Amino acid sequence: MKPGRVILMGAGPGDLDLLTRKAVRALSSADVLLLDELVPPDIVELAPRARVLRVGKRGGCRSTPQPFIQRLMRRYALQGRTVVRVKGGEALMFGRAGEEIAFLEAAGIEVELINGVSSGMAAAAALGISLTHRDYCHGVSFVTAHTQDGTPPDWQALARSRTTLVIYMGMRRIEDVAAGLLAHLPAGTPAAVVQWASTPREARLVTLLGRLADDAREAGLGSPAIILVGDAIGLARADGRRDGDTVGSIVGPDPSRLDPQDAVAEIQRTGAM
Repeated sequence: MKPGRVILMGAGPGDLDLLTRKAVRALSSADVLLLDELVPPDIVELAPRARVLRVGKRGGCRSTPQPFIQRLMRRYALQGRTVVRVKGGEALMFGRAGEEIAFLEAAGIEVELINGVSSGMAAAAALGISLTHRDYCHGVSFVTAHTQDGTPPDWQALARSRTTLVIYMGMRRIEDVAAGLLAHLPAGTPAAVVQWASTPREARLVTLLGRLADDAREAGLGSPAIILVGDAIGLARADGRRDGDTVGSIVGPDPSRLDPQDAVAEIQRTGAM
C-alpha cells in the first residue's frame, strides 16, 4: 500500500477567519485530524469526513505524550490516509514540528507544511504596533520563557540584542521572567501582555517592566498569553487609542468579535473550501 501523507498545519491564534485558504482545503481533505489543545473546537466542521483525535498539550496540565502523537501520525499515514496535524498558532514556531518532520521522514512519509498566524503576531496586531519599528529596535526575538531543560533563557543576551522580545509560555513564571529582564533592562521599559489574542476572550494589558508581574496578576491574566517587552511596545495602547496615560490599563474580552462557530459558517458560505 502506498503511504499517505501528513500535513502539519498552523491554525492560527484562535480566530478561524485567520485560516489560510490552503489550510481550509487541507482540512476538507483530511481522513484523520489530530487537534492540539488550543485549536478552536469548531474547526472540525471544516473537516467533515475526518476522524478527530484530540491530542492536547498544555503546560501545567495533563498532556498527550509527544512520542505517542508521532506514532499516531505514522500509523495512519502508513495506512494510506491523509493526516492533518493541527497546531495552534504557527506550526513551525515552538510546536515541536522539527521532531515530527524528522520522525515521519525517517518512516518514508511525505510531510507538507502549512503556515498559520503565530499568537505573537496576533498579540502585536491586538496592540496596534509593529514589532520591528526601526525607530525603536533592530528586530524581534521570539523566545520561550524556559529552555528544553527547564532553565531560563539568556536574558542578558536578549536584553543586549535591542530587539522586541515576544515571550511564549511565560505566564506561569512571569515573576521570574520580569526579574530576569530587570537585571539588564530599566524598570521603565515598556511591556504588555495579551491573553487569548484574536478571540472573543482577548484581554490586553499595557504596562512597564517593573510593574509587569504585579499588574498581570492583579488583572487576573494567565495562559495562554504572550508577554511583550521592548521600546516598540511603548507605542501600544490597550484600548487602541494613541492618547492619554495607559500604563497599567487593561481591556477585557470583546463580545463583538466573531464567534468561532460564526467564522466556520462564513468560511463555508463564501466557498473558501
